Amino acid sequence: MSIVVKQSFFNLITIGVAFIIGAINTLYLYPTFLGSKLQGLVIALLAISNIIQPFLSFGTQHAVIRFYSRYRSNKEKNAVLTLSLIIPIIVTAIVIPLFYLYYDQIKVLLFQTENAFSQYAYVILFIAVSTSFFEIFYSWVRVKLKSVFGNFLKELYPRLLVTFLLISYTLDYLDFENFILYLIYGYYLRLLIVMVYSFIINKPKISFYFKNDFKEILRYSFLILLSGAASSIILDIDKSMLSSILTVENVAYYSVAIFIAAVIEIPGRAMFQILSPIVAEVINKNNKKKLKYLLKKSSTNLVLVSSLFFLIINLNLNDFYEMLNQEGYNKGIPIVIIVSFAKLYSMSIGCVNNIISNSKYYYYIFWFSIISSVLAVVLNLYLIQDYGIIGAAYATFLVILIMNSLKLYLVNIKFKIHPYSYDTIKIIILTTFIYIIFNNLKLTFDPVISIAIKSALILILYTLAAYIFKLSDDVNIFIDKFNKNW
Repeated sequence: MSIVVKQSFFNLITIGVAFIIGAINTLYLYPTFLGSKLQGLVIALLAISNIIQPFLSFGTQHAVIRFYSRYRSNKEKNAVLTLSLIIPIIVTAIVIPLFYLYYDQIKVLLFQTENAFSQYAYVILFIAVSTSFFEIFYSWVRVKLKSVFGNFLKELYPRLLVTFLLISYTLDYLDFENFILYLIYGYYLRLLIVMVYSFIINKPKISFYFKNDFKEILRYSFLILLSGAASSIILDIDKSMLSSILTVENVAYYSVAIFIAAVIEIPGRAMFQILSPIVAEVINKNNKKKLKYLLKKSSTNLVLVSSLFFLIINLNLNDFYEMLNQEGYNKGIPIVIIVSFAKLYSMSIGCVNNIISNSKYYYYIFWFSIISSVLAVVLNLYLIQDYGIIGAAYATFLVILIMNSLKLYLVNIKFKIHPYSYDTIKIIILTTFIYIIFNNLKLTFDPVISIAIKSALILILYTLAAYIFKLSDDVNIFIDKFNKNW
């Protein structure tokens, strides 16, 4: 797993820095200078564009990951890359006129409670187009096992862009109209950069050389499109429904809380960028032993690292929000707690999603996604009305719990493997033990100092215990190499 560990480490650094910058944006710059209404508007626009994006890309970026390693000849590989580009171009050419044909109805539907913001609905389509083609070209790079720079563009670039725009807005270099325009320009600049980079790494030639796989690739893309669209609904329907049922201020409060809880997913987002094409190659070679190894290793490493993030976040929550010091945002504290448990469970299943989506059982992803999207809509609809923004957190928790359990059951039945081991139990015990110790530790310093002291103590104690009890071979090897180089 050397290439996985190496690129996961670099990706982890990139995503970690991205989250720090995102924290500055979400917790300080947005609420302080844009205010909760405009922050909620920007987040809602980006969230809705994420729902549309899978329809435009038609799932072809996943087809590249799935089928590229199957072929040996350059003609067949180039055919997959060609198809991944032509289909989204056709779909986008159909969607754009339809969007503007029904533009007035779309504005009314999306901004029922905030008519003044409906003028910005056009942003949704522009961002969705750029993001869909970005994902396609990024997949061209990932199949060559070059994920680091693409991951920088995917995770860090958008946050740096927003930071630059927020600072420019704060200094009165931009008004909000230009803020929105330059946000769109920035996303298309990112698309241009990834296009150039992908052509350097993976020089494709137009090819339509398919043997008997054309229908299979098309069917796979279509099912992944539907499941991807459903997954996007799961990720962003809560924000969309909050802006519709409640107000955009609640989107801001909720988004800050979700952002904090999402830090737990940083290790997984770093690992899966490189692990997904490797899992696809292992499945194409029918190497069951290595597949089991990848699943257990990914689960153990993710549970270990994500549990550390879980502890640091939840044991510093009150200080986080005291440091934020913005009216109304502390409503998100219970949301962070609820959703962070769900995120930790998601990390514990390891590369289960990669195994399903890259195997012959990929069509289950479609049914899982449909079920989960229906659950998400229904649960959000009822729970938001009954419990407000906390209801959206309950809905997210239930959907993640149910759907991940179903995926674990499927992989166990079809592949006779599961991600857990005795090390998983040891990590849970260690995490619980440290949580009990530090939950009763009350520091009376300034919030920033309290967070720094408590986080340092948690990090030292947790890392030392993990190393002594050898909870992960990869982590121990990494620490040994670090100590040797130091």
